Amino acid sequence: MYDPQMVQPFRDELTSIGVQELLTAEDVDSAMKQPGTTLVFVNSVCGCAAGSARPGLRLSMLEGKKPDRVVTVFAGMEREATERAREYFKPYQPSSPQIGLMKDGQLVHMIQRHDIEGQGADSVGRSLAEAYAKHC
Repeated sequence: MYDPQMVQPFRDELTSIGVQELLTAEDVDSAMKQPGTTLVFVNSVCGCAAGSARPGLRLSMLEGKKPDRVVTVFAGMEREATERAREYFKPYQPSSPQIGLMKDGQLVHMIQRHDIEGQGADSVGRSLAEAYAKHC
């Protein structure tokens, strides 16, 4: 587990734009049972989360269609919540960061670490916005 004070700014970056933290496996299950669309962001301390994934999520929320809910779990912190979220992402392998768009509890779009590495925030944001336009 990481130092909670160290990761707080990474959490705040998402909660400041209205992303809801899921801290338990039960929180994850509850979010997945909601009808409509839910974006699940697996947060991370890595550089691609800081440089592209979190800023890309922020950009994707500025215009156009959006998911009904945007939630996050933090890899390396709330392990049970993160593991439960990743169960919904099968057959995809775990990665951090990782972004899954769910519709009525079913995975409809996935962005994994290898899709984020080397990409700018604008590219990640555009990919998310395209997924929202298609599924939300």
